[in-house]
This record gives sequence, C-alpha cells and structure tokens, in this order.
Amino acid sequence: MLFDLDGTLADTAPDLADAVNLQRHTRGMTPLPLAELRPLVSQGARGMLRAGFGLTPEHADYAAMRDEFLAVYASNLCLKTRLFDGMAQVLDAIESAGLRWGVVTNKVARFSEPLLEAMGLVARAACIVSGDTCARAKPYPDPLLEASRRLGLPPAACMYVGDDERDIQAGHAAAMLPVAALYGYLGDGNPPAAWGAAHQIEHPLDLLNLLPLSPPMR
Repeated sequence: MLFDLDGTLADTAPDLADAVNLQRHTRGMTPLPLAELRPLVSQGARGMLRAGFGLTPEHADYAAMRDEFLAVYASNLCLKTRLFDGMAQVLDAIESAGLRWGVVTNKVARFSEPLLEAMGLVARAACIVSGDTCARAKPYPDPLLEASRRLGLPPAACMYVGDDERDIQAGHAAAMLPVAALYGYLGDGNPPAAWGAAHQIEHPLDLLNLLPLSPPMR
C-alpha cells in the first residue's frame, strides 16, 4: 500500500497554515483560519500563498515569498503534524500481515524525509518517493512507478491512497488501484466523486477492508 503524505498519511495542515500565518503576522495581517487554508494544503506553497496573499507564480513577488514561506515551514516542520486518527493502527496491521507500505508525495525530499523521520516512520517505510525524486511529479505516473520498482513489485500489485485528484490520475496512469481518501484535504477542484477512484474511504481504518487482513477492524 502506497500513501500520499499531506492529507492522506498525516495531517500536516496545522504546520503549513502556521507558516503562512506567520508571514502574515510579520506584515501586520490577521491570521487566516485553518478551515480556510486546509483545502489548499495539497498545493503546497502555491496554495498557501494564493490563500494568504493572493499571489500566483506569475506575480513579481511570488518567488521571494515562496522562499520565505519554505524557510519558515522548514523551521517548524513537525510541531503540530500528526498521523490521522486510525492511521497508526492501519500501518501496524499492514506490517503484522507481512505486507509493506510506502510513501509517494509531491513534497520535496528536503521536507518529506525530515518530517517522516520526526514521526518515526522512515525506518518503517518500504520506500519513500518525494516530489523531486523523479523528473516528473504527480499527476504523472513516474513517482508511483519508481515506488513499485523499489518494492520489486508490478504496479498492479500496489494500491495508492491519496486525497487529491492528481493522486487518482497518477494511480490510474501507473496501472495501480487508486483509492480516494475523503477525510483528507480534497483541494478546491472537481469533487471526489468525479475523480474515478476505484474506492473511496471515509476513514483510514476503512483501508483494512481493502487488504487481505482478517478480521477487518471497521
């Protein structure tokens, strides 16, 4: 089982929201509520700066603000980030069944690897493929195919769980079984029902019903 990171494996929204709100604070602006920022977390700095300052990559100030945002986030990477409720049990059950799990994220290794290390997951993950591991990130299939290569498995033997439409697109393109995590951030684009996922789950524990585990926990 392969997981997206932000919004699927872990709830990283509080730390990312705090980073952009710290930028706003230094400019005399009031903080934005987490509920407003949460749906855009999967878009990374681009989503946070659009919500926080109305900036897009075409804006003259975007590059400097992006670099500042990333520096602030790097200094506060895992203060409030946690596994989603139930995810710890899912990982334990996967390992207990003799199966493997890994992470495929568009978060670059500069952030993904220290974050997973801080959460105690690097030694447990069978593979970690970050946003800069391959030349092309999701929605292209390249990172998922790299993960299956590292696992020594055909893509069809892998399930990919994500909370964004591009996760499902990448899963299909890689010929994996794509699963939409409805408890995640979901973005502000098409509704999950239109993504074409093979399965939709409301809670991490629902994943146990998709695996050869007995008995199911939910």
